[in-house]
Amino acid sequence: MKNVNLIKDNIDNLTTLWKTVSTPLLSYHKTDFLEYSQIKNAGWPNRVWFRKDITAENLPQILEIIQNNPGLIVPYWNIFGSNTNEIFEKNGFSIRNQLVAMALKLDKKFILQNNLTFKRVLNEEDAKIWSDIYPLSFNYVISEETVVQNYKDIKFYLVHFKEKPIGTLTLFQTEKIMGIHGVGVIPEMRKKGFAEEIMKFAINEAIDADAQYAQLQASDLGKDIYRRLGFQDLFVIKNYVLN
Repeated sequence: MKNVNLIKDNIDNLTTLWKTVSTPLLSYHKTDFLEYSQIKNAGWPNRVWFRKDITAENLPQILEIIQNNPGLIVPYWNIFGSNTNEIFEKNGFSIRNQLVAMALKLDKKFILQNNLTFKRVLNEEDAKIWSDIYPLSFNYVISEETVVQNYKDIKFYLVHFKEKPIGTLTLFQTEKIMGIHGVGVIPEMRKKGFAEEIMKFAINEAIDADAQYAQLQASDLGKDIYRRLGFQDLFVIKNYVLN
């Protein structure tokens, strides 16, 4: 599979996840050239995104949506070779963070050390625990309601060490692509190899689900782990916010 297809699959998985979690909460909206989601009392997805390259003519509509929905993040896929991200940088936006989109061809399972146990969220009690644990790793909230409304279609996992919840994982499949999202370990349990163990579990689950590729978007904290497991860089995502 060519990189261009992997790039499309990465964006499709990510944006379909945003649309999927937002729709039951009536928080997904679409116009002629963009889509956006803002869930109340939560920090995610809360994005406005576009599939095609933007122009300066699109800026007024983007600004109007953000001004009516304060706090929306604008992910810019660095795939067009046109430097149109300068439209944001010249009009009051700044970069909140950068992520690296990555892909792994799935061909072999990993041996797990079995230090961790994984419990899929399938009830409201576990959804609350998951929602409480998540911001300890990521500094933003995914609401309990978001998890409750979506846990039948999206695989949210609580990660336990010695029966204590210490991390999270989300798996979301689109056709033959398994998106790995929300891999988090609470700060006091980091640097023990747990994030890598979570990733190995996720890759094994993807293979069991007959996926051909695993895809993710990596922060600086995780990208070295993913590269060590065989993931390849695809493109950069710059997340912009309006100042």
